[in-house]
Amino acid sequence: MEINILKVFLPSLLSFIVGIIITPILTNWLYKNEMWKKKAKTVSTIDGGGTPLFNKLHATREVSTPRLGGVVIWGSVFITVVFFWLIARIIPTDITSKFDFLSRNQTWIPFFTLLAGAFIGVIDDWFDIKGVEGSNVSGGLSLRKRLLLISIIALLISLWFYFKLGVSSVNLPWFGEINIGILFIPLFILVTAGVYSGGVIDGLDGLAGGVFASMFTAYAGIAFFQNQINIATFCAVIVGAILAFLWFNIPPARFYMSETGSMALTITLSVIAFMTDSLGEGHGVSALLIIALPLIITSLSVIIQVLSKKFRKKKVFLIAPLHHHFEAKGWPAYKVTMRYWIVSLICAILGMILALM
Repeated sequence: MEINILKVFLPSLLSFIVGIIITPILTNWLYKNEMWKKKAKTVSTIDGGGTPLFNKLHATREVSTPRLGGVVIWGSVFITVVFFWLIARIIPTDITSKFDFLSRNQTWIPFFTLLAGAFIGVIDDWFDIKGVEGSNVSGGLSLRKRLLLISIIALLISLWFYFKLGVSSVNLPWFGEINIGILFIPLFILVTAGVYSGGVIDGLDGLAGGVFASMFTAYAGIAFFQNQINIATFCAVIVGAILAFLWFNIPPARFYMSETGSMALTITLSVIAFMTDSLGEGHGVSALLIIALPLIITSLSVIIQVLSKKFRKKKVFLIAPLHHHFEAKGWPAYKVTMRYWIVSLICAILGMILALM
């Protein structure tokens, strides 16, 4: 038990330290190369409507704060994973082998997912900053293209789950294991795309970082109690990297997480949820509905706003997503952020309870 606790916390600490060290280097490069939008967002990403309130609140920050801050997160995770993997091979002992948490049966898939999401996110952020002919107004990849790429990644991973790991069921509290056969594949894709849509939560200084830290902490705890120690360690390493990012992202933010961070984290979160479900004899997917509730509510607020404007010709919120609605009502941004943190922490605790029932 003691060595497992050390295995979870020491890599997480290293990930935090790595993030703190690499951030000044990344920050200098981002500011030197002006890696921010050259034009403030003027249209909604979904329905194309005007966003005058958003422009009033955020126009200046949009064109003066660098993007690509998510590199700190996945970069720190990558360095930490590779460090312990190399140490276990350069100095092969029982201790170094124990601390190597990159394993085929637990962490290969989420690690691949994190890097794949990060890579696509970097491309989107680069286009968003530099612009590309034929893209949408903001300059990045269109929502349709991003969802297509996310769905392809989810399809590949779901096929691995279904055919290689033999997973075709989900566990539901009080109902037990429900075998859904081949429908597991579309379910996996829908869950991944749905959680990804919650990435719009990256809109206020410190907001996304705090929320994601709570969610991955919850799954670290779930995996630990399922004795999936490598997954628990991987989640803890992500938390350490997020905290390093958050250190520099609290108001005033030095940079934004942007797509390379939010895409990597959201789709990895979905994979972790499935890894801690039937494979871990828990309720990881069901718990996701509670643990990721801040993402779900934020995404639903955009959908509700779009549908209401289309069919009722009225807005439900002053601005969507929801956190901007509160901001438009006069809440200081730090109050919105910290209340989101509180809600996400409560959801994380409730989700852990459900997952381990």
